[in-house]
Amino acid sequence: MATKTPTVKLASGFEMPLVGFGIWKVPQDACADQVYNAIKLGYRHIDGAWDYTNSAEAGQGVRRAIEEGIVKREDMFITSKLWNNYHAREHAFKMAKLENEAWGLGYLDLFLIHFPIALEFIPFDKIRYPCFWSDKEQTQVTPLAKVPISETWKALEDMVQTKENPNAFIRSIGVSNFHTQLIYDLLSYAKIHPSVLQVEHHPYLTQPDLIAMAQENNIVITGYSTFGPQSFIELDNAEAKEAKPLFETDVVKSIAAKHNRSPGQVLLRWCTQRNIVVIPKSNSVERLRQNLECCSFDLGEDDIKQISSLNLNLRFNNPATLGRPIRIFT
Repeated sequence: MATKTPTVKLASGFEMPLVGFGIWKVPQDACADQVYNAIKLGYRHIDGAWDYTNSAEAGQGVRRAIEEGIVKREDMFITSKLWNNYHAREHAFKMAKLENEAWGLGYLDLFLIHFPIALEFIPFDKIRYPCFWSDKEQTQVTPLAKVPISETWKALEDMVQTKENPNAFIRSIGVSNFHTQLIYDLLSYAKIHPSVLQVEHHPYLTQPDLIAMAQENNIVITGYSTFGPQSFIELDNAEAKEAKPLFETDVVKSIAAKHNRSPGQVLLRWCTQRNIVVIPKSNSVERLRQNLECCSFDLGEDDIKQISSLNLNLRFNNPATLGRPIRIFT
């Protein structure tokens, strides 16, 4: 029996599962099977992005589950993100259409601006997935482009399906890696309210004011890298290699033992109990199952405070570390 995951209601009116399967760093050759197997376990929310380079394969996994009758398209919640090189209106539309076609599911449930960073456009046939670089060898950081967030947001608004825009292919829109003042500014001109803010969120980086501001303004938080340094060690991230794994902290271990749960489940529940969506991934079927079941118990108020007290303001995903720093987190 597949685990049923609680949902949170978005400003758009749609329901979003509190636990999703994130496909960042999932290899292309494994992605279709991993997504399909996650759906068989009960996952109904897949978090992807153009920059992850594996949307087509993820879409294959979803379509297989639909074809086998495991789910219907309307049961699934698919998130993707607009990459930095495509902030100009015409490029945003082109990339979004290509991304929607890659998934092959008719529409995307949520589309986010991946970073508040506009980089110079690189033609799709030159470098399909440029990340932050303008050369295939990834030695040159792409220069910034003069495109305001307002232009990009208006493009996303025009992608949203409405009665007046029935042929559009996005249901909800939002932002990622934005900070409070940029969100306040966006809210001053947005005609469609942002549904989601996706940010790095774990006990070493709690960002309480950012979380509070978003939730006060009816913006659902998705936290990525809930396990802290875990995701970044394989990327040779110096801060991640020096940080103590959250699974090994006395606070997390003792709370896990008290509730007879794994440390991973405790870290995920620390988020979901505060209505923060989580998107972990794992190659282990058992850990996938445990992650999905993280809403089946409750932490005490003191447990949540103890975990939050681990905060070090330690950020692992930071473009300020690029060869040409982009300092968005100040």
